[in-house]
Amino acid sequence: MRIAFLSTFYPFRGGIAQFNGALFRALEKDHEVKAYNFTTQYPSMLFPGKTQFVDENDQADKIPSERVLNSMNPASYGQTARKIKEFKPDLVIIGYWMPYMAPSLGYVAGKLSKDYNVVSIVHNATPHEKGKFDKRLSSYFFKRNDKCIALSEAVKSDIERNYPSIDVKVLLHPVYEHFGVKVDKIEAIKQLKIPRQKKYILFFGLIRDYKGLDLLIDAMKFLPTEYHLVIAGESYGSFDKYQEQIKLNNLNDRVHLHLRYIPDSEVKFFFSMSDVVALPYRSATQSGIVAIAKHFNKPVVATNVGGLSEFLNKPGDGVLAATQSPKDIAAAIKRVLEEDESNKDRTQKESYSWDDFGKELINFAKS
Repeated sequence: MRIAFLSTFYPFRGGIAQFNGALFRALEKDHEVKAYNFTTQYPSMLFPGKTQFVDENDQADKIPSERVLNSMNPASYGQTARKIKEFKPDLVIIGYWMPYMAPSLGYVAGKLSKDYNVVSIVHNATPHEKGKFDKRLSSYFFKRNDKCIALSEAVKSDIERNYPSIDVKVLLHPVYEHFGVKVDKIEAIKQLKIPRQKKYILFFGLIRDYKGLDLLIDAMKFLPTEYHLVIAGESYGSFDKYQEQIKLNNLNDRVHLHLRYIPDSEVKFFFSMSDVVALPYRSATQSGIVAIAKHFNKPVVATNVGGLSEFLNKPGDGVLAATQSPKDIAAAIKRVLEEDESNKDRTQKESYSWDDFGKELINFAKS
């Protein structure tokens, strides 16, 4: 089967590009796959991080792609549709994750859906951080789609509630496999230059308001002093409010900051040193962080929002906090770390793989 895959790929960095890269590699085992990529995702002046691109320290999978789509240039929308038509695909996959991308991706979907089998993979049907034109932009994209893959039941519900004519199937996020194997905890601690003989809580990934880092910092007040927090990720916006919160709570010695984008080659150290991975989110759909935690056999503590509960459904996966209050988040962390001290790394990796995901996507497209 000839498959055209339109979304973000290397040299762009981030969770969506990593997801697309892993799926591309799975699909190319049995199919002829061509990736169509962005020339420009976001204007630099609007991008909140330091860079949109991988650097020399990031061992990202260099997925081959044709960079043709410019989110800000409507002329490139038609050009992208023509390029895909020239490839004569049996299936077109479009990866969608936010309203800003709706005009470009929606235009291409609309131009192709009449003549080609188009399936969109939807990471978020509604954005975590609301904007004035989100609903109108999202509508533009979804009304040009007939079939969508949702990565959680929560996303499926969003799509079906707002666009009932779309055929939606849930395929849960597979476990990542490209971050390497777990290393010895002491070795990981040495690499990160943090104290030994502590119980470590890991907050990993981009730091944005909806992820509830402030709730986790406040939760530290309710935990014993041997519990330490490692914050690893780039802050989208100023970190000053969190720094002040750490200071006011007298947590400077118990909170360890790595405020930068963590390249793939270093991810194993952060997860290997951790005893629990915390997702104190205020809103969510699904999370690639859970997929990384499962790969490294680390339990997760999460708030019960969006589709996070769908990923914590087996013994040892982790627990949900009773509420989003810092006290309940702390109680959940203590429960994970103290309930079964002899069996910390008890999470079993999911058997559900990227190959499985690709095969189910293909079967759904054919149905």
